[in-house]
Amino acid sequence: MNRLYSVAEIRAIEHAAAAVLPDGALMQRAGQSGANAALDMLPFSTNRARVLVLAGPGNNGGDALEAAAHLAHAGATVTVLHYPPLGEPSAERATALQRAHASDVCFADVDDIDGSADATAALVAGTDWNLVVDGLFGIGLKRPLAGAMRALAESVNQLACQVLALDVPSGLDADTGAIVGPDGVAIRATHTITFIGDKPGLHTCEGRDYAGLVDVSRLEIDAGLFPPASMHVNDVKLFARHLRPRQHSSHKGSYGNVAVIGGAHGMRGAPLLAARAALHGGAGRVYALFVDEPLPCDAGQPELMCRGAGDFDLESATLVIGPGLGASSSAAGLLTRAIACDGALLADADALNLIAATPSLREALAQRKQPAVLTPHPLEAARLLERSVGEVQEDRVLAARELAASLNAVVVLKGSGTVIAAPTGAVVINTTGNPALATAGTGDVLAGLCGSLMAQGWPQWEAALGAVWLHGMAADVLVADGAGPIGLTAGELIPAIRVALNRMVQHHGK
Repeated sequence: MNRLYSVAEIRAIEHAAAAVLPDGALMQRAGQSGANAALDMLPFSTNRARVLVLAGPGNNGGDALEAAAHLAHAGATVTVLHYPPLGEPSAERATALQRAHASDVCFADVDDIDGSADATAALVAGTDWNLVVDGLFGIGLKRPLAGAMRALAESVNQLACQVLALDVPSGLDADTGAIVGPDGVAIRATHTITFIGDKPGLHTCEGRDYAGLVDVSRLEIDAGLFPPASMHVNDVKLFARHLRPRQHSSHKGSYGNVAVIGGAHGMRGAPLLAARAALHGGAGRVYALFVDEPLPCDAGQPELMCRGAGDFDLESATLVIGPGLGASSSAAGLLTRAIACDGALLADADALNLIAATPSLREALAQRKQPAVLTPHPLEAARLLERSVGEVQEDRVLAARELAASLNAVVVLKGSGTVIAAPTGAVVINTTGNPALATAGTGDVLAGLCGSLMAQGWPQWEAALGAVWLHGMAADVLVADGAGPIGLTAGELIPAIRVALNRMVQHHGK
């Protein structure tokens, strides 16, 4: 149930289903599903509800017209702002329009899509709506909203009521989660009912801000028409087999060693955060290795062992390299040694910048027998791909896939809707987490946690999935308890991660 499909895959499923169903069946089912979702959102008796339905010129508008008819039959006062097609409508859309006209729907037709901006804005703003249903544009939108459509979207975004998007919020790219156009706008929905299959763009980039709560209606399409999915939403089920209760006879050697390498002058807090996260994430022994003069100890976490990185046996531990590493020749030398090791490796922060700037490091990383885990934020990913941050964010899934394939690594592209990509092309999008994570040090905590899971025997792929999920869930729990999102610090995540991990083992461990 957590599968994600591209627009091209959705089109293929839709085409195959339409070939074996009565004409117009999918649009009728979409309209019914949209109406059901809308009715669930209305806070009181339907016959008191004022609903504005935005019906665009394409088949998404047909879905909206079907939904409007059902809402009117249910007793709502429904106004449809209707944008007729510029050309000949599809047969099913024409039937949906007839059905809506035959109901008690009140129509406000707009003959000129590029005109009437003031009139449409006045209509939207002039009524105390209980709900807006967005059926302007679906997954086929290629151009940014302009003219009256843009004004309409901006007016809807000023309303205080809930907004239900049909399939995808108008103006949002269903594949990427980016708003269509360099200066585009999109309708900000509180809820999205998406049809046939879930889409990656609803869960990453701008998607999480604009799609709101997402529900999927498969429109009763036969399961055999769905191809195997290469993209999924992150879920505990994807890594639960590694959540094992601890045996009484175990000892610290049972849970692996983690060595966090970094801590150049002025940046010593970064490896300490990562090392503390590794310790609280369950590793048996954790070393904080400093590229410069080591600290005598971590006074706040004396269980950590602080050492100089230069004379440490890097083959003896799972390596997390990069937090506060710097760009010195010593740092580059340590990274060269770390990549040459045979064990599990995670590269973050400054290690990624050194890899981006050094072709020999890139080549060595790609040739490792055991794929590394890389945890870039968009700027670091842009450096690795030799692109701009904007280009990375325009298609986060593609960027993560290209990095994973070219560097033979599990890539964790951080951000809203973190994208985890494998060298095989498999992609998982994470939906835990919130803006509380937008603060210094949270990436260090994630790196340490992922390293800890690898040290405990988790494969790289599952360790990345589990670490990202836990990291976000800890932030969600803290915010729910009132500790954020404003002002939450990275260090506060660490004990919350430990609690979340233990609870997951209790519920899912075998």
